[in-house]
Amino acid sequence: MRLITCIATVLFGVSSLTSCIKNDIPYPVVELAILSYEGVGFRSEIDPLKQTVTLHLEETTDPTAVEVTSATVTEQATTSRPLTGLFDMRAPLQVTLSLYQDYLWTIRAVQPIERYFTVRGQVGATEIDTESRTATVYVAKGTNLQQIEVQTLKLGPAEVTTMTPSKEELKDFRSVRYVYLNYPALKGTTERWQLYVRETDVKVQLTQVDAWATVAYLYGAAQEGTKVGFRYRRAGTTLWNEAPQVEQSGGVFTTRITGLEPESEYEFVAYSNEDESPVVSRQTEQVVPLHNGGFEEWCTIDDIVYPFKDADSPYWATGNVGASIVNVTLTEAVTDIRPGSSGKVAARLTSKYASVLGVGKFAAGNLYIGKYVRNDGTNGIVHFGRPFTARPVALRGWMKYNLGLIDRIQHLPPGETLEVGDPDTGMIYIALGDWSPSVYGGTAESPIEIATRRIQETAFDPHSEAVIGYGELALHESVGEWTEFTIPIEYVATDRIPTHLMIVCSASRLGDYFTGSTKSVMWVDDFELVYE
Repeated sequence: MRLITCIATVLFGVSSLTSCIKNDIPYPVVELAILSYEGVGFRSEIDPLKQTVTLHLEETTDPTAVEVTSATVTEQATTSRPLTGLFDMRAPLQVTLSLYQDYLWTIRAVQPIERYFTVRGQVGATEIDTESRTATVYVAKGTNLQQIEVQTLKLGPAEVTTMTPSKEELKDFRSVRYVYLNYPALKGTTERWQLYVRETDVKVQLTQVDAWATVAYLYGAAQEGTKVGFRYRRAGTTLWNEAPQVEQSGGVFTTRITGLEPESEYEFVAYSNEDESPVVSRQTEQVVPLHNGGFEEWCTIDDIVYPFKDADSPYWATGNVGASIVNVTLTEAVTDIRPGSSGKVAARLTSKYASVLGVGKFAAGNLYIGKYVRNDGTNGIVHFGRPFTARPVALRGWMKYNLGLIDRIQHLPPGETLEVGDPDTGMIYIALGDWSPSVYGGTAESPIEIATRRIQETAFDPHSEAVIGYGELALHESVGEWTEFTIPIEYVATDRIPTHLMIVCSASRLGDYFTGSTKSVMWVDDFELVYE
């Protein structure tokens, strides 16, 4: 009886104690994100730091009825509204992702529309102001403004816009002319544009000079139909050189001059018939070589192989730090060099499946400019890029490749439909841009963060606004012998100067998604940046 009493007292005490305990155990912090967003008539761009999804609509896409066919979010997260269906994207949509905490995301749309307005005998380029909805062209002084011939006119989305009056009805431009547009996004209303044709005394202008290391891009303005061109010379010399292959479109003309000397001053002039523009001087840029492009510098620290001379001089990086958890080396120096090389070693990148105690992951053989930051469990966090302000025109190098059939699939990017047994793909790409670490998650040294745990959010996007120049070589078959390659770099503008350079080599292009073939191997040697 006494024993029973004691037990009852203990149970009562526990019960009483339990009733007074507060639940102070914090919920885990799980960052919630929209991982993919796909549909018809747009390309999506996901920014996990700003928590935004930007839909880049095609011109013909009706922004009042944008069709989203698929969307994925962080596992177990719920959304405050459906993410698929038809949406009116004329205004941003707000959606809250919830699990243990709430995360507010914004989905917005942008729709670039190509607009133009040109007339016969035009001088220079058209000025278009989308905010005030005005378009202005210039013609030579003395032109009869009552008999203007409009050659092209497009102010709304292609194929879906009606315009009143038509361009054939627009002739008298002694004063402003108004045109009225109607297209689906206006929902029955109209959009009014003001068109101006104005006289100018300007005969010819050199409107822009972009001098790189050995090439220069020139832009001029003159009256349509005149004989136009450019001349250039090294400062301090008297003989002018004629610029080759001038392209003229209406009142503007351009050219690309090659064969210039780096770090030298040149003079440029544009002409139209007998008229010349004022002379413009520019200094060409430096030719900056690629650091350790021959892959001769290697070291081993704590049994991990690194593609640099020592810990004080990192530039290139690999996934060897992550693979070292299971005692695997993905990328290493080998004496199998390309024919004619002055070096002693090349780099071999081997895709592998690494496991310990039955737990493992696929890892692609890789080599990139940047830094391996840290392991995140069985995932990795890397930073791409190094400071760089020169503007090469191509990446040249040597490679060979053994293509394997895919035997490991963990994740796939949106839109990919690969299956086990499909061919793998090797990839080499180069990008120059002005990425900000506050936007892309990295550091001032290496501004682009790639986190494989959140690869759908952080995967590198060659179409992002920060990319200035990009080129790639995709390997869809084996290359048994050392082969030289050249990757041209396509620049979005000739006047933007990059802040960083990145080069990435991967034996399996979807290695960031832990997808590829354990039979894929890439060898690379003697990379160099080409400036002419």
